[in-house]
Amino acid sequence: MTAAPLRYDHEPTEPPIRILTPEDVRPHLDGVAAFLGGAANVVMQLSHPPVGYGVLESPVESGSVMVHPLKRLRTTLTYLAVAWMGTEEDRRAYREAVNGSHRPIHSEPGAAVKYNAFDPKLQLWVAACLYWGFDDLYTRMRGPMEPALAEAFYQYSARLGTTLQMRPEMWPADRSAFYRYWEDNLTQRTIDEPVRRYFDDLIDLRMLHPVPRRIFGRLHRFGVTALLPPHLRDQMGMTWTERDERRYTRILRAISFVWVRLPPPLRRFPFNYYLLDMRIRRRLGRPLV
Repeated sequence: MTAAPLRYDHEPTEPPIRILTPEDVRPHLDGVAAFLGGAANVVMQLSHPPVGYGVLESPVESGSVMVHPLKRLRTTLTYLAVAWMGTEEDRRAYREAVNGSHRPIHSEPGAAVKYNAFDPKLQLWVAACLYWGFDDLYTRMRGPMEPALAEAFYQYSARLGTTLQMRPEMWPADRSAFYRYWEDNLTQRTIDEPVRRYFDDLIDLRMLHPVPRRIFGRLHRFGVTALLPPHLRDQMGMTWTERDERRYTRILRAISFVWVRLPPPLRRFPFNYYLLDMRIRRRLGRPLV
């Protein structure tokens, strides 16, 4: 008689999720996505009224994209570079710098919309927008990640929130839970008239000189419209057709064809540049934000 194979109840039924390091994620970061998806991601983040009014009413003029667009671009891209590619020391230093800018950003007593830049739930929403935007553009440009890698990258991307005050346990447990959170929360997002005017100014590049605004404004609006979820397009009064979708898909494929063939340091630009810039600023004692 053949003995039955031994079974151990404690043996895992699924392989453990791989824990990624900053070195592991670098090959999957396409710097061009930051330029393609930046403004659309801002619209997603600010469609949550406490986040939107926190930006509209912020007393920190030095952080306003409409007043200091290049400085705001540097701050945002540095945050992404530090969250995805930075060491724990990089993250600690940048958290302290961002906290200094966030400290004055809170609603006044009696305000119709309550907000506080240190609210972990608002930071969860912002981190979710950043991850969703990354995943959407990555899939459009390269195709979907292999499932195990996609899950590992998702778990790693909790750093988009935990680099500030979001607690690790607030990040949805897996990609399935994340997309349930995303769909449930996205349907609740509304854009009122003051926020819509702000978005229109941002999308039409009204913070720039009239010449670049005239050259790039229409293309920028097309790209933002392409990358917004349909619910937010409707909130913005934007239209999008199947023909528009085919045109944008062809544009992304052309960009991706060139981009993935560049040397790795060029593919990761500007994230690698801004991470180095932050480290140099810190060494020299200069402001990080």
